Amino acid sequence: MRIRSLAPIFLLTASLGAHAGFPEGMQAAQRGDYATAYKEWLPLAEQGNSDAQNNLGVLFERGQGVQRDLGKAVEWYRKAADQGNASAQNNLGVCYERGLGVTQDFKQAAEWYQRGAHRGDVNAQNNLGVLHERGQGVAQDIKLALNWYRRAAERGSRQAQNNLGVLYERGTGVPQDVATAARWYRAAAEQGHATAQNNLGVLYGQGRGVPQDLVQANLWFSLAAAAGNANGTQNRDATARRMSDAQRAQVEKLLAEWQARQASRSAAR
Repeated sequence: MRIRSLAPIFLLTASLGAHAGFPEGMQAAQRGDYATAYKEWLPLAEQGNSDAQNNLGVLFERGQGVQRDLGKAVEWYRKAADQGNASAQNNLGVCYERGLGVTQDFKQAAEWYQRGAHRGDVNAQNNLGVLHERGQGVAQDIKLALNWYRRAAERGSRQAQNNLGVLYERGTGVPQDVATAARWYRAAAEQGHATAQNNLGVLYGQGRGVPQDLVQANLWFSLAAAAGNANGTQNRDATARRMSDAQRAQVEKLLAEWQARQASRSAAR
């Protein structure tokens, strides 16, 4: 999965007084008022603030607060990326990889991901790993893919954690180690990554890398299904048919506890 995100306030290095309007734009975006976010960020972007430029790119790409315009999204991403903004470098790479507002060009995508990755953007690191794994725009190199996945995974990228888990489960580029795969899937699953939740459920259902546990399998399948994962939905229903009433009740209890933890984390932000 490729990721774009609004630049958070903590990426700013100057004082808020020098960038009046940026936090107000973030607050507006967080409550879904993208038109106000656009109005707050536009003057800053025109003055050269790379975080505001990147965020305008996101708004134009998604059509949030403005009419969707992929060409303008690319323009703002490029302005920020040329200034060394790592998030924008990743976002511009995504545009080249997918052909959004530009002609699809995997080599250009890899170059922008590489710039962002070396500047520490975890999404760019994961995305560069994907291109190395697939051999798109760069030579296929599983060791490099593993390196970039690991760097991003250790910094909390749930996409990279899942990708690293897949390589360990399959034994691709590393000795097969399903227990390690399960640990990486869990790290991503705990952050709400639906594919990782399904993958972890499969391991519990099969008893590979973890003890076989139908309740845990159904729990993770249920969470994946709730996030819209089609495999999770199918696996949830298949395991539910094999469960006792007591086991189903246990899953419901675990799901309630999960929701409570998620609500607590959201309130703490």
